[in-house]
Amino acid sequence: MTNSESVRIAENVGEQPPWWRWGPYLSERSWGTVREDYSPNGDAWRYLPHDLARSKAYRWGEDGLAGICDRYQLLVFALGLWNGRDPILKERAFGLDMWEGNHGEDVKDYYFYLDNTPTHSYMRYLYKYPQGEYPYQELIRENQRRAGSGAEFELLDTGIFKDNRYFDVEVEYAKASPDDICIRISAHNRGPDAAPLHILPQLWFRNTWAWSEPRGPIPTIRLLKKAGAYTCLLADSSELPPLPGLLFPYQLGKRYLYADGDCTPLFTNNETHSQRVYGSHATNPSPYVKDAFHRHIINGETCVNPAQTGTKSCLHYRLDIPAGESVQLTLRLTPTAMQQPFADIGRVFSQRRAEADTFYEALHPPKATLEERRVQRQALAGLLWSKQVYLFDVHQWLHGDLPNSPPPASRKKIRNQHWEHLNSMRVLLMPDKWEYPWFAAWDLAIASVPMALVDPAFAKNQLWLMLFEQFQHPNGQLPAYEWDFSDLNPPVHAWAVWRVYNMEKRLHNKTDRNFLETCFHKLLINFTWWTNKVDNHGNNVFEGGFLGLDNIAVVDRSQALPQGEVLEQSDATGWMAMFCLNMMRMALELAGENKAYEGLATKFLQHYVYIGAAMKQMGGRDYQLWDETDGFFYDVLRHPDDSFDKFRVRSLVGLIPLFAVERLEEGWLKPFPSFSANLNWFLANRNHFTQFSCHCLNQGQQSTYLLSVPNQQQIKRLLARVFDQDEFLSPFGMRSLSKVHAGQPFKYGASEVRYEPAEAESKLKGGNSNWRGPVWFPAGFLMIEALRKLDRALGPTFVLDVVLDDNPYPVAMTLGALARELANRMIRLFVPDAQGHRPIYGADPCFRQDPYWRDHILFHEYFHAETGKGLGASHQTWTALVAALIDEWRC
Repeated sequence: MTNSESVRIAENVGEQPPWWRWGPYLSERSWGTVREDYSPNGDAWRYLPHDLARSKAYRWGEDGLAGICDRYQLLVFALGLWNGRDPILKERAFGLDMWEGNHGEDVKDYYFYLDNTPTHSYMRYLYKYPQGEYPYQELIRENQRRAGSGAEFELLDTGIFKDNRYFDVEVEYAKASPDDICIRISAHNRGPDAAPLHILPQLWFRNTWAWSEPRGPIPTIRLLKKAGAYTCLLADSSELPPLPGLLFPYQLGKRYLYADGDCTPLFTNNETHSQRVYGSHATNPSPYVKDAFHRHIINGETCVNPAQTGTKSCLHYRLDIPAGESVQLTLRLTPTAMQQPFADIGRVFSQRRAEADTFYEALHPPKATLEERRVQRQALAGLLWSKQVYLFDVHQWLHGDLPNSPPPASRKKIRNQHWEHLNSMRVLLMPDKWEYPWFAAWDLAIASVPMALVDPAFAKNQLWLMLFEQFQHPNGQLPAYEWDFSDLNPPVHAWAVWRVYNMEKRLHNKTDRNFLETCFHKLLINFTWWTNKVDNHGNNVFEGGFLGLDNIAVVDRSQALPQGEVLEQSDATGWMAMFCLNMMRMALELAGENKAYEGLATKFLQHYVYIGAAMKQMGGRDYQLWDETDGFFYDVLRHPDDSFDKFRVRSLVGLIPLFAVERLEEGWLKPFPSFSANLNWFLANRNHFTQFSCHCLNQGQQSTYLLSVPNQQQIKRLLARVFDQDEFLSPFGMRSLSKVHAGQPFKYGASEVRYEPAEAESKLKGGNSNWRGPVWFPAGFLMIEALRKLDRALGPTFVLDVVLDDNPYPVAMTLGALARELANRMIRLFVPDAQGHRPIYGADPCFRQDPYWRDHILFHEYFHAETGKGLGASHQTWTALVAALIDEWRC
């Protein structure tokens, strides 16, 4: 692509890429997070709940609505709202935790990431704000009454949006230059009557000064000018020293916020209201504290600074908007003093919007429909909006900031005490900036794939960061997620590195061998950690624990089993087989220029073969992970006396071994004589291992070796279940648990696994995510990729007879056709059906019919296997994989 946005992307290089200096790096939620938890028991949600968030200064990062900030979040801009009725100033999104009756943590507000470009040159965000009193307590009471059973009680269910009595508040950003940001806030009254609305654009400094003794230097925001044409605030940190902990000096200097229209500037300090947070005995560090705007505007208190200076400011607009009409506010945040700040702002917005259109038109594949293009663009917009400055120094967090006020000693035993090296000042891609405002290793790796469609540099940066010394543990482990960095996510990092490398080669004709080689070295260390730590008995069968699939198993896989049992896992072992093949392919790619890598390619080929053999023969013992009777892979619970129980649960656990697949063509291997010789020796002399997972296919004049844990017969048996509508095949993709378990739940002792197509009834891992039936994009995407690889290896004569939809007769389909079928079903989730309804929105009439709702797309965490309704987190970044599916299946 050659257009203005792609030129900016090309310019975005160096130690501090210019177009990344400002972006949507603000969290949607910092309250209720591990970083802000200084409790003695690790109860993060109750230590800093939503009710205290407006009053307590955050230690590790800010939150807000539609917010932006600089690269290190020294200065923040975000939106505040009040409808004249709410008991709380709307400064951040509200949601419930699992103790309040939900299936898991869940945001209740409706906001949409409508547009964004890789350089954030143009961004658009929409928030739907009710005109009636926000029903905080009703949401809590009703969800508690439901006690986590059935559907969650959502904001739409309260009737608060009846008769369209709400405002569509849209925030747009357009960069005139990397540091010069034009802002438009539009409020549309969708209701039948005029309604009041207070709009409060807020500008504040993150509190960096309260965490030392004595307190550090403090920046200021002050009123610079209040004239008829505009209001100007000056945020000044130019006297502060450079931000510590960086390899280069970083200072923000001065920023001017210009605002048009009639507004009242208000000032306070971003300081904790200690008396409210800690009790009346506490002393406030300043008479002007964080919640001053809330108290002043809603309660009428005299609590803002009359001197019109502070570290937190807002511009208070009091508006009355007639029915069906709208207002628009214009602001500009810039490092330059301007005489006419709004003279060119219309041109900037028009130009950046047009450039965004041009960029995405060039990106959309030619066969994508108009609706599929809309889906792809919004999926990528949500991905780009989900960047967040992730600030966390675990050593500092464990030991505390102030010697005279140390955190409880117990906190050093609660979580993450082995991760004191982890220190992040990075912009990271969050799984969801409200529900999961912290990185998760496998979410981040998977989300890097759709990110590579629009910004390969950022995708590669994300993958490298998890391997960087300040993240990867000295022992080689990658951190899982902040609730427990020592927990285990699936080892998909090598897969993501290899895929992003190849996507950049395909889409941008660029081969970044330095990225590949650098990541490969660190992945070697990670692989060694897995083999030494998780293969406890050295038999190439892995006990991976949690592995991100929450409640999929019969037992909680994060916990040690009570009698010393060992759970030998089909999915953990399958992931490790895939890890081996990814590393083998990377080593061969690097061997094209450095023959030393051929030996490493051989090492990973052989390790893969040992894993494949172990899954089939378990070191000569009388059981296998493969079950010949059922034609499926199962977990095995091995007892200390070597007796065992096979967990006959047909779930993703037994399908993941299919993901480990590659093919080696005899002609393609000619440039690698050492690897070829070792392969031939291994096939000739270790056939008792290779027979299980290295299958020779004679095709014409040359041989092709199919590297696959299941053989051809076993592949057919597994895929027969995947494409059986009574088992795994949903109208919208691949179920995570066979539908057979609806009528035949698996029971083991007091535990039961039953098919649950929607939210989880079982509460393992807090009940956040349900892997007992719903459709999940990562699993479906990896299955599609495996089918395509198998199709290329096995060719058009390898077919499967399947019955699809209402057709009573089976159809013979190649594996490539089955991959397309699965991709189409997953894309179908977001595209209007024959009645114009998007399946992701279920039966909700608002989303199905209302023109102000129906085209605003959410990318949920997972999906109801029977209806397609979106469930879990509302803005899950790995669901942006739908953009990659559209790219690859509509070209």
